[in-house]
Amino acid sequence: MGERKVLNKYYPPDFDPAKIPRRKQPKNQQIKVRMMLPMSIRCGTCGTYIYKGTKFNSRKEDCIGETYLGIQIFRFYFKCTRCSAEITFKTDPQNSDYTVESGASRNFEPWREEDEVVDKEKRKREAEEMGDAMRALENRAMDSKQDMDILAALEEMRSMKSRHAGVSVDQMLEILKHSAHQKEGKTVAELDEEDEELIKSITFRVILYVNFHMYLHVQTCI
Repeated sequence: MGERKVLNKYYPPDFDPAKIPRRKQPKNQQIKVRMMLPMSIRCGTCGTYIYKGTKFNSRKEDCIGETYLGIQIFRFYFKCTRCSAEITFKTDPQNSDYTVESGASRNFEPWREEDEVVDKEKRKREAEEMGDAMRALENRAMDSKQDMDILAALEEMRSMKSRHAGVSVDQMLEILKHSAHQKEGKTVAELDEEDEELIKSITFRVILYVNFHMYLHVQTCI
């Protein structure tokens, strides 16, 4: 059975591969490929949602005259899973993504909007710093200050976590019990002080009353 699976071919000594005529192929030749949908879309004909990761057979071709920094852009054709309507999308090497060309619409993705906002702010900042050195210096100073604030907050969180991690449940109960005893002793001491002040004030009034009556008695005897 081994002779049926021959992997090596015989080439005669006078074989010249340059003499083999090249096969002419059209520039926009389509190739059948099987792939997975790189994004969630909605069919424009029947409204069916086709989710990311759906496997399908498609036709791939080169977009004539469309490149980005020398990278060729490809177009894919495939059919809807329900109504068999043709849908096309292209590669987008500039954003490392894909764009729907016809037959469907891309579903809303909130993280893409956030990324677009961040990219827009970045481009705006680069445009501002292009001809203004002071602006660039201010932005770098603000970035360094923000990084320092973040590091300080992280250090504080680490210290708090270490403090909480070093205290056990028994220690927490002992601390709470000790604080309760201290509070109770302080309250008793305050009450004792108030009672002593009240007693002193009553004794002073009694002494004044006795002295006054003794003075009246002496005056009447005279």
